[in-house]
Amino acid sequence: MGHIIQLLRPLHWLKNLFVFAPMFFSNNLLNLDFIRPTTIVFLAFCFISSSIYCINDIYDVEADRMHPQKCKRPIASGKVSIRVGYLLAFLCLLLPFGLLFFVKGSNLPYLYLIIGCYWMMNVAYCMKLKRYAIIDVSIIAIGFVMRVLIGGLVTNIWVSHWLVLMTFLITLFLALAKRSDDFGIYEKTGIKPRVSITGYNKPFINEATAIVASVTMVSYIMYSMSDEIIRRMGSPYVYLTSGWVLLGLLRYLQNMIVFGRSGSPTNALLKDKFLIPCIIGWLLTFFIIIYL
Repeated sequence: MGHIIQLLRPLHWLKNLFVFAPMFFSNNLLNLDFIRPTTIVFLAFCFISSSIYCINDIYDVEADRMHPQKCKRPIASGKVSIRVGYLLAFLCLLLPFGLLFFVKGSNLPYLYLIIGCYWMMNVAYCMKLKRYAIIDVSIIAIGFVMRVLIGGLVTNIWVSHWLVLMTFLITLFLALAKRSDDFGIYEKTGIKPRVSITGYNKPFINEATAIVASVTMVSYIMYSMSDEIIRRMGSPYVYLTSGWVLLGLLRYLQNMIVFGRSGSPTNALLKDKFLIPCIIGWLLTFFIIIYL
């Protein structure tokens, strides 16, 4: 049973917290009427993500067996059969569509559409699209934007262009940083952790990541000081959150370029003793600005 849970990657469900972003930034985080539907789409995205993880591990089984860390995955290690993997992928595909039956509102068809498109896009990613550099990281970032959009649709909260832009940029940054770790493995072992890695090299990854980090920081400052956001938040002090963002980006670049530990973003965000205070500080500052 433990290996099946490992295959579903519940730790990675934390990524689906992005569905709560529209609630948080619209001053509705404590609105009980919004918590239930948003929690439902959060769970729907958790199961649909697990379906994709199963399919990914099935299609990558041979490559994973040559990877120093991924060889321990349940299917690659032989602890879960490919047949069971397909069964779990199918069940996790059905569950989200069943969960959405409990959501009321005129936007329900769009919720089904986003969940369905997310699944099809990621199946295409697993089978083919992840072979192409730049396209692979872009699809990852688009997936996070879809999480934010569904969080807005299920609560009828308007999702601003700023939230879409910042979500895309920060997740593109993290995806590029992850490619640095993959290329490091390729350099040391000669084994390609992913086919697209031949479209990357260290100078390109470092420069592309630095460019995206710079664009992200400038965009965030513009967002925090825009008249639109000041009016919506009811405070001129949103810019104070910029310091946390800058520190977080610099730390992630330091991990990638100096220490060479830009592997799983989930692990980094949960275990890095510098990043964790930055994230907590950013959230607390925003909470004070919006809710107090």
